[in-house]
Amino acid sequence: MVSVVDQEMKRKRKRPNGKEVCEIMKSILIGVLMGAAVLLGISACATVPTKPLGESELRLLKMQVSEIGNLRLGHSYRFNISFEAEGDPKIIRAVCFCSGDGPYPSNVQDVKYGSAANFSLYLSACQPDLQVMKCSVDYVRDGKRTRSNFVSLPVYAY
Repeated sequence: MVSVVDQEMKRKRKRPNGKEVCEIMKSILIGVLMGAAVLLGISACATVPTKPLGESELRLLKMQVSEIGNLRLGHSYRFNISFEAEGDPKIIRAVCFCSGDGPYPSNVQDVKYGSAANFSLYLSACQPDLQVMKCSVDYVRDGKRTRSNFVSLPVYAY
């Protein structure tokens, strides 16, 4: 008797057709995409600290290279780093890392202060394939040598 009822229930159970499956998958995809959009928005807002700068403090904001991240091994490339500073703190040198290798000290050039504060330095890729270039600067704050925050840039070297 139980098996007869089970067999009849199985016959009555309706499987979702193609259109229903499509609707289910569509709703799942929308949920995943909305979650990704929210996470992306949160991470974009959290990339730079928002607390006010202290006296003579310097904060690095962004690192760029004009070759759009495709670097040849053995060649030096100009990296531009933008920053914000309270006053005009003296930048001593840059300290860079290449996918964990380093530190590689580098002289900074063309330091510009103001609303579009930036400087440049020359670096070369240390190994082939995808790597992350990280950089901070040593600067003088209240008569003492201080290290700034790091900025990073993924690059591809060949």
